[in-house]
Amino acid sequence: MNSLESTNNQPQGVPGEVKESHDNVNHNHHHGKVVPLQNFLSHEAHQALKLYVGGEEALLRQVIKLAPVFFYCLDSQGIFTLAEGKAWDTLELQSNKLIGQSIFEIFEHIPNFLTNIHAGLGGKEVFWESTIANMVYDNHVIPLIQENNEIVGLVGISVLNITKYQQTEEQLRLLAAAVNSAEDAIMITSTDLESPGPTILFVNPAFTKMTGYTAQEAIGRNPRFLQGPNTDRTVLNKLRQSLETGEVFYGQAINYRKDGTEFYNEWHIEPIRDNQGRITHYLGVQRDITERKKAEEQLINNALYDSLTGLPNRTLWIKGLEEAIAKAQKCQDYLFAVLFLDLDRFKLVNDSLGHLAGDELLIAIAKRLQSTLRPTDTVARLGGDEFGILLTNIRELENISNVVNRIQASVRQPLKVEGQEVFTTASIGIALSTAGYDSSQDLMRDADIAMYRAKALGKARYCLFNKTMHQIAVSRLRLETDLRRALERQELRLHYQPLVSLKTGEITGFEALVRWEHPEQGLISPDQFIPVAEETGLINPIGWWVLREACLKLRIWQLTFPRKIPLTMSVNLSGKQFAQPGLIEQVDLILRETGCDRNSLKLELTESAIMDHSDANSILENLRALGVKLDIDDFGIGYSSLDRLYQFPINTLKIDKSFVSRLDAGGRNVEIVKAIVTLAHTLGMNVVGEGVESSYQLTQLQALNCEFAQGYFFSRPLDSKATEALLTSQPKWFCQVKTEEKSQLIQSHNHITLVGKISNSQQVQAIQAAS
Repeated sequence: MNSLESTNNQPQGVPGEVKESHDNVNHNHHHGKVVPLQNFLSHEAHQALKLYVGGEEALLRQVIKLAPVFFYCLDSQGIFTLAEGKAWDTLELQSNKLIGQSIFEIFEHIPNFLTNIHAGLGGKEVFWESTIANMVYDNHVIPLIQENNEIVGLVGISVLNITKYQQTEEQLRLLAAAVNSAEDAIMITSTDLESPGPTILFVNPAFTKMTGYTAQEAIGRNPRFLQGPNTDRTVLNKLRQSLETGEVFYGQAINYRKDGTEFYNEWHIEPIRDNQGRITHYLGVQRDITERKKAEEQLINNALYDSLTGLPNRTLWIKGLEEAIAKAQKCQDYLFAVLFLDLDRFKLVNDSLGHLAGDELLIAIAKRLQSTLRPTDTVARLGGDEFGILLTNIRELENISNVVNRIQASVRQPLKVEGQEVFTTASIGIALSTAGYDSSQDLMRDADIAMYRAKALGKARYCLFNKTMHQIAVSRLRLETDLRRALERQELRLHYQPLVSLKTGEITGFEALVRWEHPEQGLISPDQFIPVAEETGLINPIGWWVLREACLKLRIWQLTFPRKIPLTMSVNLSGKQFAQPGLIEQVDLILRETGCDRNSLKLELTESAIMDHSDANSILENLRALGVKLDIDDFGIGYSSLDRLYQFPINTLKIDKSFVSRLDAGGRNVEIVKAIVTLAHTLGMNVVGEGVESSYQLTQLQALNCEFAQGYFFSRPLDSKATEALLTSQPKWFCQVKTEEKSQLIQSHNHITLVGKISNSQQVQAIQAAS
């Protein structure tokens, strides 16, 4: 190349592909027919080239052939008339073969480059920066203009920006280091979606670590070699759809390692696009999430299954109920049943052998329940010692009875717990789908009601729910609600039943009995509301109110009716009160507040309340230290350990009325009462016979050396006013009776038999007050 044509017109700059270089627009005039190569160089470079003996132009041509540049001349149509430079190799083009070809075809994939070529052919000298083959070039074109101002072409040069090239190289190096050290497996594939599909072009070391396959083993293969029998095909179909539409794909599936083991693979696959937006490759980032999946499954298991027994928990069981209800609503012939099962005496095992033994028992019972049911039935642990059972697709109601009988027989078998043989039974409530339930809550409620009914009937049995039970439960709930307000509304009352000495026939004291005067229902029996108070915890505040009222009344009566031996007051202490922390302090506080004579107060406890408490002896000793006396109430119907009974500081045994009432029949019944009296006396205790209703019972108790008695034979429980009238009348019952005729017993309609040194009018007044 000897010379290039030029003109004297001043060119104008235009925006470059990357940036507009207005400040770099060259305003030199290029008139004439020659544009020397030196025009593309700096002044310093131009001066240096003058020293080359072969001439500047020759040297430049030689340099350009070997330099990383594009040097070219175009005619007015953009046809190459000259092309030099090593950079053409990066486009896989041979410079000598470009002559005669159009630059608009060669660079069609770089539209912004062509924009500046058009500007040059339009008479403007332009500088700009562009990216070609992933490398940055500085570009410069000068139009060739003849003296008649006709543009005959242009000359251009694109020089590799060494600084940015080095920066790009550094970025690529860092990128490669990041990819190779990444913990996620990275794969690059081709874009062939038709069979046999894309092939792997690159994998990083993390891929080998995750799958066991080396890069050499993976490259060139289709990624499906990682799949296996448990790989979800629906996920693969979604992946293919995403690739076909050029979308990013996220998914999870089971893949297989080289050794055949499964692992959960989380995929992130997206297309790689070139500058024109064409997809050239697919990039897959993969992660082994097997441990995370296990953790998720464990969380689901914890949320839906009982951690102790492994049975479904309440949440999962309710879901099964809802499905059964929905099925029954669609199919009238579909019948199912819900069973609520509660272990009897489980608390005793827990308290006596410990919670670990209780857990062992629950696990064993869970296994037994599962073994008695069909695979289609479900047993769940609902909490504590309560289990739920769903019997599905029942053909006949008789089938339910058979299943329940099998369950109870299985539960009844002895178990070895903590090396000790344990027996237990179950109370079961049943609710049937024939009632047309709409909600699982109603179904569970009714099964629960039936279960409590079974317990109330004596445990170790089952009970089928009916509507009457629901009405009773609703009434009970209403009763509970009203009972919570009874104390604050001052609806509770105390009645007093006298205790009579069988030696003197005189009243020695009273037992305080609570009554509830309901504003709408009238006087409610303790048999109705005391069990509710026990279950709800209201027995504690009620019990303390009773004790305080009874102590106040005793204090008043001892002052009003002074005696050589002061009147006593017996007050029941519930099992929950006995187990309550601060019991001793509370009793002491009430005694101090009321000024009651401590030696005149008798606290009555049942056998079960004492025997169920491991620290009973210490508590009883502390109560005795306060000065109060201790009685065992309803003796004979509970469970007693004679060894422990001997250790307890008890003053009095009260024989349960069920034994006293059978004295009329004689025989072994008398012997039982005699044995109780003998036991009490042997242990240094007094005896009270409860529930005396006839003179014969009274005579028998006297003959057996029983010290005291109470019952309707003497008096019903009386309110405060009637009790004071009775004390005023000073009644006295005959003590030594041979026959009813000789005793001259005077028995009124209220069962009070009065005799002695009081007038007829006083007797009438006392009787009227008592009635």
